[in-house]
Amino acid sequence: MYYDRKLKIFSCTSNPLLAEAIADKIEIPLGNGEIIRFSDGEVSVRIDESVRGSDVYIIQPTCHPSNDNLMELLVMIDALKRASAKRITAVIPYYGYARQDRKTRPRDPITAKLVANLLTVAGTDRILTIDLHAGAIQGFFDIPVDHMTAVPLLAEHFAQKDVKDLVVVSPDMGGVTRARDMAQRLRAPIAIIDKRRPKANVAEIMDIIGDVKGRRAVLVDDIIDTAGTIVLGAQALIERGATQVFACCTHPVFSGPALERLASSCLSEVVVCDTIPLPPEKQLPIIKKCSVASLLAEAIVRIHEDLSISTLFDAT
Repeated sequence: MYYDRKLKIFSCTSNPLLAEAIADKIEIPLGNGEIIRFSDGEVSVRIDESVRGSDVYIIQPTCHPSNDNLMELLVMIDALKRASAKRITAVIPYYGYARQDRKTRPRDPITAKLVANLLTVAGTDRILTIDLHAGAIQGFFDIPVDHMTAVPLLAEHFAQKDVKDLVVVSPDMGGVTRARDMAQRLRAPIAIIDKRRPKANVAEIMDIIGDVKGRRAVLVDDIIDTAGTIVLGAQALIERGATQVFACCTHPVFSGPALERLASSCLSEVVVCDTIPLPPEKQLPIIKKCSVASLLAEAIVRIHEDLSISTLFDAT
């Protein structure tokens, strides 16, 4: 059993099952804290144990409802800071607002930077997160950011299936690095879908770069939101001669028409991580889950002991 009374893990309300799984992996109890909501919707936090001098980790993806979950996290950070915690690490498996990372039109906000400022000002000493939509978001923080990837977990899922004639496909140019990492781990070739977005949540497939004919394709992305990109990409791959199409992502946002699109698509399987909780109504038969609990637990222990976490991602 791993035990260090100065290591404490607390959970807000967005993904308590993941927080419990992480604590179980480390073999320590979750911290004794409570999120309180007043009748007017305001959030308060009660910490019912001493955290003085402790190394504290708060598990809270800022997924839907993003604003409520972000506010819970900020208030808990403030409560722990005022209770004299020595170091506070915000463990944010899914970093909400990450897609608002730059100005695309005049007078646009850069909300990913605003959220980084809020977390820092609240008293966060360190950020631990998985597969930011844009790696440059790490530079929005003036505190350390440990940016991990779920690609090894997703690659291991397909490696265990022992699927032959694989080709790993990036659904757009921005995801090539991620696809190349998975392709290296699966010892498979890579293809790229040339896509454009005429407006938000709308995708148009232009062309496919690479040979997919006669192969089983694995589409890999960081987020599946409305599923338009993944479903269109899967259909384009079948039309170009792929014999079967799988999809995988780190963050299953699944908003709007996503579930209807996935259920009626040509996809054989959609593999997702539990960075965002999936309620029963979103658990389609083709959806398979990989847990990031062990990955986050190992990272937390390594950070606590001042060890490197980059070795967790060395490709074999």
